[in-house]
Amino acid sequence: MQIGLVVDATCDLPKHYIDQHQIQVLPISIRIGDTVFVDNRDPQQRQDFYADNRLDKGQDAESVPLDTDAFRQFFLDRIVRQYDYALVQTLPGSRSPMFNNATRASHGILRDYKAVRAEAGVEGPFALRVTDSQTLFCGQAVLAAATVNMIGKGMRVSDIRNRVNALIPFTSGYSVVDDLYYVQKRARKKGDKSVSWLSAKLGSTLDIKPILCARAGESFPADKVRGYPTAVEKMFKHACDCIRQGLLEPVVCVSYAGDENRITELPGFRELKLCAKQHGVELLSTGMSLTGGVNLGPGAVNVGFISETTTFS
Repeated sequence: MQIGLVVDATCDLPKHYIDQHQIQVLPISIRIGDTVFVDNRDPQQRQDFYADNRLDKGQDAESVPLDTDAFRQFFLDRIVRQYDYALVQTLPGSRSPMFNNATRASHGILRDYKAVRAEAGVEGPFALRVTDSQTLFCGQAVLAAATVNMIGKGMRVSDIRNRVNALIPFTSGYSVVDDLYYVQKRARKKGDKSVSWLSAKLGSTLDIKPILCARAGESFPADKVRGYPTAVEKMFKHACDCIRQGLLEPVVCVSYAGDENRITELPGFRELKLCAKQHGVELLSTGMSLTGGVNLGPGAVNVGFISETTTFS
């Protein structure tokens, strides 16, 4: 049985990793003013997007995920011929219609796939399962990487699904944002109250940076630290602490809303890289998705991992 993994463009995995493991990416459109960008994890497009300071107007940007019909067509065109079973992981249903659109589209896909496979000379049935990752960005990425490892081990689909469902409550994506006013305005537009106007005003005045956590379908401040460099370093230190205590899956992902060559210069990244190597943990780093950058603002840093430690140290 050929098992394929499908993620949306907000899943912060490096392009080389996506290509190596043949992960399929559901695109998301970003509309800023009269210009529409297609977020599909293309590295050059992402670098150009950040280099052109597109996020200066990102507060009023609108993200447009695939609707039900587009999702159905994406699968009929690209997935049902190649795989026998597709594991689909999306950003939280509490933050985007992607999960609900994918779930609704699955019924049409299962109704229409037989003719497509027959035309391509592919025998046998096709099935898919849509899963709400309940986390964001690098949190999605580590869940996807864990799934890749399970597929690589030859695990049965039912066992993979059960393991993924067991990991989701412990999968976290942590973020440090540089501009609180930016993220507060974006959050308000989406109905997210994780950063209030008052906390944004006080934070900007006192240079207090929250370390935000996306887990179990919720976004909330895990800690507050004075100064952006200190906050980033503390977030990475927390990741190191969790690595030493033992992760549920040996992978950590890091993303940055800007020139990804700056990731190695981020405070605490060198220590995180060394800690991961010492404990046999795979460390993946990449530029943040356009969608992530639009929502968190320029200079935002994200780290994701899967750990039973759910309290911030």
